[in-house]
Amino acid sequence: MPSNPPSQTPRPASDPLVLGRRIRHARTAAGLTLRALAEAVGSTTSQLSLVENGRREPRLSLLTAIAETVGTTPAELLSSQAPPDRRAQLEIALERAQRSPLFAALGVPTVRPGRRLPMDALESLVALHGELDRRARAAIATPEEARRINTELRLEMQSRNNYVPEIEELAEDFVRSVGYTGGALTHHMVAQMAERLGFTIIHVDDLPHSTRTVTDLENGRIYLPPASIPGGYGLRSLALQSMAHRIFGHENPASYGDFLRQRQELAYFTACCLVPRFAALAFLETKKTAKDLAMEDFRDAFGITHHSAAQRFTNLATAHLGIPVHFIRANSDGALYRGYENDGVPLPADASGAIEGQPLCRRWAARAAFARRNRTTEFSQYTDTPAGTYWCSTQTGTSTDAEFSITLGVPFAHAKWFRGRETTRRAQSTCPDKSCCRRPDPELAARWREKSWPSAKMHAHVLSPLPSGTFPGVDDTEVYEFLQAHAPEA
Repeated sequence: MPSNPPSQTPRPASDPLVLGRRIRHARTAAGLTLRALAEAVGSTTSQLSLVENGRREPRLSLLTAIAETVGTTPAELLSSQAPPDRRAQLEIALERAQRSPLFAALGVPTVRPGRRLPMDALESLVALHGELDRRARAAIATPEEARRINTELRLEMQSRNNYVPEIEELAEDFVRSVGYTGGALTHHMVAQMAERLGFTIIHVDDLPHSTRTVTDLENGRIYLPPASIPGGYGLRSLALQSMAHRIFGHENPASYGDFLRQRQELAYFTACCLVPRFAALAFLETKKTAKDLAMEDFRDAFGITHHSAAQRFTNLATAHLGIPVHFIRANSDGALYRGYENDGVPLPADASGAIEGQPLCRRWAARAAFARRNRTTEFSQYTDTPAGTYWCSTQTGTSTDAEFSITLGVPFAHAKWFRGRETTRRAQSTCPDKSCCRRPDPELAARWREKSWPSAKMHAHVLSPLPSGTFPGVDDTEVYEFLQAHAPEA
């Protein structure tokens, strides 16, 4: 299949390159040489060559004369932004690529995309320039860019209450087509869904290390690992995400933003399939009426992870249950890994509004839950914050890298719908005021500041500025408490 030329920003109809190629196409179709056309319109071959190569825009009088000579009208030559044929499209793409700063930096001669250049060579050159452009753009997708785009996507979903009805309906129709009526979506049903799209699911133990799945479009196969990937990517989820690429008609992302938006669509669609709206609402509305909402029940009813259950709840809670919510996934070091809120909870953020990698208040349930010994059930707590009082339920877990916590919280007024509302555990947080929990005990600081040197890990701080403190990237309070606890007795 021929490679498509690099995507370009839409240009006006009078784009010199497109106009020039349309003039050349009309001239050759009329059987005229460049010299014959020049003589007919009272111009020169050099001037017309510049026009046809997009290096000079013709005056209206010249354009009119050209149009009359080749048997068309100026309006027809100017009417479309599209090149007249595939070759013209490729020639324009090559011209633009060779005029870019990226090409100039290579220090190599240009290739004139004339008629003597074979079509296959033209195809190859355009494809190579397209790949060079893609790699250059990928190289500048820095962590800062990732954080900026993530913030845009989070705020966009916040404005929609984390709810996308179009995808909900698409997923509902898809699961109903294989006979789903409720409960956990089975592996057999997922396989049937794949078959409806013309795919067979095959489990292999030699997937490339950089991939979660591989889809063979030619032979209609979706290759999955033989077992679930640690960290929450179940086999059903992996298969559904592979199918979603085809359902949404995704193409190779042209930017890092496109990549993240595609991932967001995949995740949402997969959640809608694993926990279809009609089945989820039947379950949740019954639980709400009984004032017995609990993420652990929601999780078990649909055979998903606690993380997936809490996130899925945020899709439906506000739009259908009238409950504003917040969701937090935090690492055991207190760094915010992922978050969402439409209930006003003050998630920590940097000056740009990004939350990834920001330190959570030590008083919040997302961090306090790590201190308990029995972690088999959810940990409930009320927390007074500058934005009001919130009730939260937290479940901790362990991935291949570290411990983490999953928190689902609501404003105090909505705690009445949840199991665990009777907890007497209550904390007070004044963060982002640093006096709340980010300043170490003065005595410990005096004892250890000049007598210790911790070495920071490379983790969430890749996505966030280094937190301020005595040691870059290190939580001073945590270090001093550790040293004090492990110091030999005098």
